[in-house]
Amino acid sequence: MKLGSRPIEVWAFPLIILIAAMLVLATDAGGLAGRVRGVLFDAYQHSQPRPYHDRIGKFAVRTLEADQASIARFGAWPWPRTVLAKLTSEMKSAGAAMVVFALPLDRPDPASPQQLAAGLPPGPQADAARAALSAVQSPDDALAGAMKTIPVVSGFTLQRGAGAAPQNNSVTFDGARDALSHIPEFGHAIAPLPQIEAASAASGALNLLSDSDGKVRRAALLLRVSGKPASSIEAEATRLSQNANKLIARGNTPGRSIFDNASGIATIEAGTLAIPTEPDGSIWIAYSGANAARRISAAALDSGTLPANALKDAIVIVGAPDAMVQTPDGPRNAASVRAEALENILSGYHLMRPPSADMAELIFLAIAGGTVVFLLYRFGLLWAGALTVLAIAGAGYLSWSLYSGNHVLLDSLGPGIALALTFAAGVAARGLEVGRARSRLRNAFAEALPVGALDQIARNPHLLKLEGEARTVSYLSCGIRNFSGVAESFRDDPAGFTDLVGRVLSPLVEVALAKGATLDRLTTEGFSAFWNAPLDDSEHAIHACEAASRMIEVVADVNDALSRERRFDGLAIGPIEIGVGISTGTAIAGGFGAHGRNVYSVTGDCTVLAGRIQQHSAQYGPAIIVSEDTRKGAERGFAFLEVDYIAIGAHDEPVKLYAVLGNPLVRASPKFRALSTFHEHIFQSLRTQQWEKSRGLIDQCRKLSGASPKLYDLHLARIDYFEDNPPGTDWDGAFRPILK
Repeated sequence: MKLGSRPIEVWAFPLIILIAAMLVLATDAGGLAGRVRGVLFDAYQHSQPRPYHDRIGKFAVRTLEADQASIARFGAWPWPRTVLAKLTSEMKSAGAAMVVFALPLDRPDPASPQQLAAGLPPGPQADAARAALSAVQSPDDALAGAMKTIPVVSGFTLQRGAGAAPQNNSVTFDGARDALSHIPEFGHAIAPLPQIEAASAASGALNLLSDSDGKVRRAALLLRVSGKPASSIEAEATRLSQNANKLIARGNTPGRSIFDNASGIATIEAGTLAIPTEPDGSIWIAYSGANAARRISAAALDSGTLPANALKDAIVIVGAPDAMVQTPDGPRNAASVRAEALENILSGYHLMRPPSADMAELIFLAIAGGTVVFLLYRFGLLWAGALTVLAIAGAGYLSWSLYSGNHVLLDSLGPGIALALTFAAGVAARGLEVGRARSRLRNAFAEALPVGALDQIARNPHLLKLEGEARTVSYLSCGIRNFSGVAESFRDDPAGFTDLVGRVLSPLVEVALAKGATLDRLTTEGFSAFWNAPLDDSEHAIHACEAASRMIEVVADVNDALSRERRFDGLAIGPIEIGVGISTGTAIAGGFGAHGRNVYSVTGDCTVLAGRIQQHSAQYGPAIIVSEDTRKGAERGFAFLEVDYIAIGAHDEPVKLYAVLGNPLVRASPKFRALSTFHEHIFQSLRTQQWEKSRGLIDQCRKLSGASPKLYDLHLARIDYFEDNPPGTDWDGAFRPILK
């Protein structure tokens, strides 16, 4: 079974997501990219708003507010044109340099005498009233007269559909004609009343354009009507402030590099003032917030209670109080937004998004995203995730640095989200791959591997080397002692016997798997398992001994439960004993298969030795017996007591065997140290054939805590045998299986 191949979706799925994200960013499909970009730029402005300055060179920018005091003084909005005329004259007297009417004045004042005269019924009785009303000066004429005393910018409203074009001839264009194609286009304009337009020093478009999320982040200085450029009221106010006859819109000349290939409007010049713009002729508004110093109360103006010089050389913007728009700062009055835009222009505080920004962001995303896809395929999630985090953090740092230091707007959020989605797609694809691999492993190895090993191999298939390799393993063999006797006692109750074996072996197997073992063989008599294959386990000997120790506790719990039960014939169920043999050594590990079934197993002398140790363990008393190599590997974690030096097989080399008697606390106890010392002397006496001394030491050991009577009976029987059959002077001290 081959597990190392990488399915196509590991790289294809993230690549598809990356390409889709790039298309969304490039085309701004559904306005999604613009919305994301707006969220980032709004956050920047909240973190570092534009500093507010009360005066910008010669000028101050103010808004005339219809506050509560003003409404109490002049009535509810809209105010009569006579009120606007009076306020215009008062602004002139207060030293204002210019008035910008940021509201439509395209219909006659509904309260004018002429409108009232037109509403009178026909007939001679109303003729005198009609004539008298018609002779009274129109409020619109009064406003127009006031406008002639001070430079005024009035506005026209651009709308879709065919119609009349505005009489706005203050814009000249210099550049390739295709640059104009980026400017928003309208079909016709609704101009102000003729007398208002004639009295105005300039007239511009009133339209405020919002982004796809409805927020006003830019001010359009140029718009198109029937293919011709028209300026906004902000642009016209700028032109008048600079005493310029014309606004010159200069088109961008595309360069030769891919980073300088955008056409469109580059700058708008008003006299000596050059305003860098977006390709569509707009500027980004750097908001400073709704500062109170900017607002002028109409009531205070009319009552003459304004602070001295509050309107000196001021450009005053008059707008409708109910004209609210959404901004990065929340709902704001449109006049306040226009004031912010005008302050940007006059102060030279320009937020810039270079024409090459879109291309630069896409190239960054393509390079970073492509590298993430490659790393996902070649090196996995860790490296790809690290690059994703670094790329997102680096782009974010660069974006913030450009904004805070140079007022340059570079989007890192959109590409960052795209990168995160690409990596997430890789994680999802990798999850699918791991799930499939885990399923194949479970089907192939039938729960022989623990869940943790299955997960690791599913994530890293190269860990499972089915072709075979030499590994040092700790092999555990566990069996039920006196199994034939137990089976015979249940001869008439096979169901009960099956249940008993399951109750004993199932928790023991679970203990081994929980300690990281790989299950090798499972029969009704017991099972075997091993550590350090297929996954590395540097403490495999300790883990094997830990599993064996826990298994003894589990068997005690099972026996406690069995002691309260009866067999079908009413007899008590005797306690179950297990024997455990553990051996550490080199083995060949690999996968084997036949008849559609696959197993992963190990083969070597240590596997055979563990089984034989388990079979002989009953004669020593303690349940857990290990080889010397296992003792060396686990010595720091357990108390070991030498119990034999034996050649288990007829042609085997002799090995030292040790019983596991407890943890390091047991090893440090005085009782265990005393027992261990006696055992050293016993085996030294046996190897030197000092039989009587050995008997004496064994008699003393029987009196110590932790001693095993079965073990000492075994060695006394061997001493009796060797006294009758001396082993000779060349004896190596090992006992052969000559005694039953």
